[in-house]
Amino acid sequence: MKKHLFLATALLVSGSAFAATDHYLLRDGNHVHHLKITKLNDEIRVSTDVDFEANANEKDAKACSAEVSGEAKSTGENQLLMKKHIEGQADYCELKIQLSPNGAKIEQSEHCNNFAAGICHFSSDGKELVKIK
Repeated sequence: MKKHLFLATALLVSGSAFAATDHYLLRDGNHVHHLKITKLNDEIRVSTDVDFEANANEKDAKACSAEVSGEAKSTGENQLLMKKHIEGQADYCELKIQLSPNGAKIEQSEHCNNFAAGICHFSSDGKELVKIK
């Protein structure tokens, strides 16, 4: 029994040795942005979600939540690009992510509105999501 437990633990540790996940968070009034970047060997996966409640200057806006995830590619030093195909269309939602040692900024293409409607959006509006350590 101990031998099997040790073997299972060793497999888990060796398999996760090549995986790294970073989380980033931005709270801007009643808007919350979360970004997760997972690197496993040469594969990069990006997942981002937002939860927005109306701020004082968004009086008639309704609360919303949205998320999008997919495979990303490195497009330069500290830059990632994630493209998510919009089902039934020829368009893509593109997220350009600029990483820094302490955070990340996100820019979205106009087609990301198919995933985030109303006041929700994935762009960080030039503000940096703080890396959670």
